[in-house]
Amino acid sequence: MDKLVGYSVFPLFIRDEAVLLQVLFRSDDYWVIEKPAGMSFHAESEGMGVMQSLANSYPDCTFYPVHRLDKMTSGLLIVACHADAAAVFGKMFEKHEMEKRYLALSSKKPKKKQGTIAGGMAPSRRGQWKLTNEKENFAITQFFSLSFQGYRVFLVRPLTGKTHQIRVALKSLGSPILGDLRYGGKEADRGYLHAYSLQFNWQGEVMNFVSSPSFGVHFSPELCAFVSAQLDESLLKWPSRK
Repeated sequence: MDKLVGYSVFPLFIRDEAVLLQVLFRSDDYWVIEKPAGMSFHAESEGMGVMQSLANSYPDCTFYPVHRLDKMTSGLLIVACHADAAAVFGKMFEKHEMEKRYLALSSKKPKKKQGTIAGGMAPSRRGQWKLTNEKENFAITQFFSLSFQGYRVFLVRPLTGKTHQIRVALKSLGSPILGDLRYGGKEADRGYLHAYSLQFNWQGEVMNFVSSPSFGVHFSPELCAFVSAQLDESLLKWPSRK
């Protein structure tokens, strides 16, 4: 990690269970936090969301959302500290200048071990999305996968940022995410999707943040060590963005 200036932790409560939201990096322009699995981005009836929790815990600070994670997804999340920074991040995401990596687990073997899933995204039944052959709302997802202790481990690189993009992409491979019941995943203690790393250029400096998942029976230390060794970026050759 190129930049990591300590972290602070404060307790949150989701459905009467204490959850720790970590602040991994702070600057005058933005913070990098780790969102826990099961926490919504915005407040819901059963508990506070990420933005409300930050506002309540840091009343002297102002935060602006620049991207989101699904409720079931844990991991790295950026919040801007002022409107100008939020606008810059907005343009970066719009131009796909943010390099993101996700970890996912599935109980089912994929149709192919690595590659690209591309297609249009359209609303489907029961709050689901589906891939289409259309160009509208086009999503591109690249991935590598390996077998580990009876499960399939995915390192995912989304080149676009569509709703449920990774969840739909892995379902299309025949490998719905473990715990993702909406898309046919096997029942588990959580949805096994984690925002693993972020890399971007901020004011001429390359910022790189990596955070291994810490919650979930199957997100074990052994798995994290396996990912670091076998899915290291220096060993992988991602396809071109073009």
